[in-house]
Amino acid sequence: MTRRREFNPNSYYHVILRGNNRQPVFGTKEDMRELKRVFTEVHANYPFTILAWCFMTNHYHILIKPLRDPLHKIMSLVNRRYSSSYAKRHSHIGRIYQKRYFAKEVDSRLGLLTVSSYIHRNPIQTKKPMVERLEHYPYSSFPLYWDDTLPAPAFLDRELLRELLPEPFEKNNAAYCMYCLTYAQNAEEDKHEEDMEPPVM
Repeated sequence: MTRRREFNPNSYYHVILRGNNRQPVFGTKEDMRELKRVFTEVHANYPFTILAWCFMTNHYHILIKPLRDPLHKIMSLVNRRYSSSYAKRHSHIGRIYQKRYFAKEVDSRLGLLTVSSYIHRNPIQTKKPMVERLEHYPYSSFPLYWDDTLPAPAFLDRELLRELLPEPFEKNNAAYCMYCLTYAQNAEEDKHEEDMEPPVM
């Protein structure tokens, strides 16, 4: 994870957390709802902005910028609260995460576009795509860009990424979605192609 002394409060971070032994710790509708609820709950007291997220069966990705509190505090609260909830709901004993979260600073316009696109493309970058169309994957922020009239969590910023699009893209969320669909991206920690069962839709 990013060391505390290296934390830059003006940057976004690509954060990844994996289940222990790549187990499906986010494998049900209830798990996905609970993870989103925990982010919402923590955001209410420790505000942050997320540009993109994708919850997969055995890991999640977020592109996050803390607004007041350090990243390690926010992630500790999110992951501890979800772990406690998971243990109660599944009668689980022991740790559920593989290790502490990975975090990589994203400090450029192109970097934000690249990482957000990589995050949003996760459901179709698996060995067997989880959906035929990205807007059909319900555990990602992509559908909220695809139809930006849909209500979104308070922590999601749907305005910044469209403003970063290069020409000839227009500055709107439909164009951002086309950017994601057009360009396959790589990001740090992208060392393999995931092979997992899709989550319950």
